[in-house]
Amino acid sequence: MFANLQIFRLAHSMAAHAGARQAVIARNIAHADTPGYKAQDLRPFAEMVQTGQTGLRATRADHLNGTAGPQTPLTVIPREGGTTNPNGNNVTLEQEMLHAVDTRRQHDRALAIYKSSLTILRSAIGRR
Repeated sequence: MFANLQIFRLAHSMAAHAGARQAVIARNIAHADTPGYKAQDLRPFAEMVQTGQTGLRATRADHLNGTAGPQTPLTVIPREGGTTNPNGNNVTLEQEMLHAVDTRRQHDRALAIYKSSLTILRSAIGRR
């Protein structure tokens, strides 16, 4: 009954998305001076939930709690907008820092959802 709660899967997917987005933002910051580099990002998490791409996937049939099939990586897309420097680079450190803060908030929100759901589940079974 409690083995497959959707709220825990959703919180896990949200945290995984935040971690992957933070890695993309870090890569953008690392390439801030690279000529011709275009800033990248991930699709918003809300968009991924609507299309159903947040579920856990198993790479082998004997993995637990996942559907068999190849794991679909999060798709990196070019970031729209922004000003382009004379060298063709469109990474702005200020914008990347704002995106990093937003991603940190998303990760904190996922942890809060997980902790709150765990507290509710524990009180439902009579433990604190």
